[in-house]
Order: sequence, then C-alpha cells, then structure tokens
Amino acid sequence: MQTEQTEVQDVLTFADKTRSDYEKTLKAFVDLASVSMEPERRPEIDATAEMGAKLLKSMGAAAEVVKTAGYPIVMGEFHRGSQYPTVTVYNHLDVQPALASEWNSPPFDMQIENGVYRGRGTTDDKGPALAVLNAAHYAHNQGLPINIKFIWELEEEIGSPSFDQFLKDNLGKLSTSSVVVSDTIWVSRERPAIPYGLRGLQAVLIRLKTGVKDVHSGTTGGLARNPIGEMAQLLNSIYDAKTGEVKIPGFYDKVKPVDQDELDNFVASGFTVANFKCAHELTHTRTEDARDGARRIWAHPTFEVHGITGGYAGPGVKTIVPYQCEAKVSMRLVPDQDPEATFNLLKEFVEKQGISRF
Repeated sequence: MQTEQTEVQDVLTFADKTRSDYEKTLKAFVDLASVSMEPERRPEIDATAEMGAKLLKSMGAAAEVVKTAGYPIVMGEFHRGSQYPTVTVYNHLDVQPALASEWNSPPFDMQIENGVYRGRGTTDDKGPALAVLNAAHYAHNQGLPINIKFIWELEEEIGSPSFDQFLKDNLGKLSTSSVVVSDTIWVSRERPAIPYGLRGLQAVLIRLKTGVKDVHSGTTGGLARNPIGEMAQLLNSIYDAKTGEVKIPGFYDKVKPVDQDELDNFVASGFTVANFKCAHELTHTRTEDARDGARRIWAHPTFEVHGITGGYAGPGVKTIVPYQCEAKVSMRLVPDQDPEATFNLLKEFVEKQGISRF
C-alpha cells in the first residue's frame, strides 16, 4: 500500500514526465489568437475550440464542441461511473486583445524564458485549463472514483453573453456534484490557497451624442456641448476616482460588512500591497494597508472606467468640438448585489444627469 509520501512523489514524477508535452500543447493554444473582442478572430476562436475537443479525446475523455448564438463552448468528461460524484471544472480559452508594441515578446508566439511562460493566455486562462486537464487525466488513470467534466468557454473576456443560454440548453449534460472555477491565482508561490468566491461583473457602455459631426471650436466653442467634457463630469459624479468609492445612491445597500476573521485570512494567504504592486507593475495604489487592500480587491464592489473614446486622438491638436463620446465601464459585484438591479441604479443616476443612451 502506498504511503502519502510515495503518492506525492508519484504525482511529482508525472508532472516532470509530462512537462515537455504540456509546454508544447500550451504553446499551440497560446499561438492561436483567440481574441473574443475582435470579430475578425472568429477563425482562431473556432480553431481553438476544435483543438480543445481534439486534445480531450486524445486523453480518453468524451468531448464535443457546442455551438451557441455566439462563440462555441467545449464540453468534455472523464467518466468513471454514474454511482460516483462529479466535479465540473470551468475554464475559458478566449483572451483579451494584445498590441505587439506593448509586449516585450510576441503575445501570440509563446516563449519560455528562465522558467517563465510569456504569451497572451499562458496564465489567463489557457495555462490553468491545460494544467487541470493533465491533473484530471492523471487522476482518471489512477482509477479515482470520480467523474470529471470540463466546460471551456470562448466568450468569458466579453462578459459571457451566450453562457446563460448554453447552461439552460444543456442542463441534462451538466448534472454535477460540485463546480471548480479554474481561473484564479495563488497570492504567494510559497503558500497554496483555494479561492472560495469570485466577484460578479456588470459591464456598461455609456454614450453621449450632442450632434451629427465634429465642429470647429473657433466657431461653435462655448455654445456647443462638449460630450467628452460632460462625460468626464458624469464619471466624476458617479465615483471618487481617488478613493474608488461609488456615489450612486443605494449602490452599497446590499453589501455585507467583511468579517474581521475573513480579513485576517486574506492577509494570511500571503497578501501584501508591496508584492501586489510589484506583481502588477503599479506605481501607486489607493491604500498601502494590507487588510484594506485585500478587502478592496476581494470583498468590496467597484466601479471602473476602462476606456473613453471620442474626439481627435491623432498627433498635435485638432481644434474641434466632438459630437459624441463613449465610456466603457464596469462594476464588480459582491454577494446579494443583483446585476440587473445595480445596472438600473446606474441607469437612473445617469439619466438624471441628462445622458440616456446605453
């Protein structure tokens, strides 16, 4: 009978033995620019889904590519027996856009430098998806009495617009005992951690239009409404950019206070603001206190501005008054905050400021 020590050693031996194949497979996935934000990447999205299903089948799992109203979803399973419990593992294989000029190495040509994987998707979330798959393959081959299902989505980075309908359409196939979201991180390399919850997301596009074309500021400036200036004023009225606190009435009504023991647990995971700033290459944060910092990123709702578009963005100055402006924003929500209700709070607040296009 194996001891715990020999079992751990067997796992480490398996990891070492399969590392080369894992890295080769990961590169194949990363090199496919499955950017869900860019419609012209549809061929890469479809190729990624097909590659995922093929990989699952090569390991002995059942697999299929499920069509949706948007991008496809890959489903797979290592089946042991209906009498055993089932765990469903969720990952996503789509990625955010990447400008090559902003990378030190090609974003869609994975490189390994001193043990570090470089490329878009290596950590979010293709690398974790393949790591869990390898672990599940090992567990299945060892005869563990458990069924392991996989859901690999390709719309996560754009808010999963087709995911809800996918779940409704496939309830029979998705029966499970538990779900693991394999899209998280360890705070410390030396201290393993198991995240037990994630904040939700409500994204919003706010549009202000005051004309039908750009006009000359020398002729119209002072009388024409400037949508960029008004958008900046609106965003300032929604939240305090310095503290991050949201000013929308009722926004925090459903938010539960964070238990002090939970905050202690957050910090005990290895979290420090200094390490957080280093890892994310931040020069300034809203607090230097570890407990407050952990609360802000793990247990507190947010309002963030992701981009403002409109007007002239070329070299030099073009003296126009733009006719429209858009702000891409989102809110991270915590338990008991309903996404639709929170959206309506924002919508009502914005409409009172004279902006009504969403």
